[in-house]
Amino acid sequence: QVQLVESGGGSVQAGGSLRLSCAGSAYSYNSYCMAWFRQAPGKGREGVALVDAFGGTRYAASVEGRFTISKDNVKNTLDLQMNSLKPEDTAMYYCTRGASRSCAWAADMYTIWGQGTQVTVSS
Repeated sequence: QVQLVESGGGSVQAGGSLRLSCAGSAYSYNSYCMAWFRQAPGKGREGVALVDAFGGTRYAASVEGRFTISKDNVKNTLDLQMNSLKPEDTAMYYCTRGASRSCAWAADMYTIWGQGTQVTVSS
């Protein structure tokens, strides 16, 4: 059974940093798109950062230059380094796997989701 487990969330003041990690099982990260999404209270789920099977990365405009996505195909881990955090980054963050090697921003293109980890940024 494929599982994704996130860790590393927490509370931080604006301007601080957090590193999220996602551990996967039962498949290789180099065969699929992997991504981080987030969902704030009362809002829809939005893509934050994507990495395709070939290592290509894409970022939402709101996090470009502040967040970095990385993966380890041997350890089956996916990380999100978040710097210069802002209160508007407050959300539940989810690790997810796509259905193919290429990535898309639509949440319904992702078939496996972790349980989420909460990130709270105070001003």
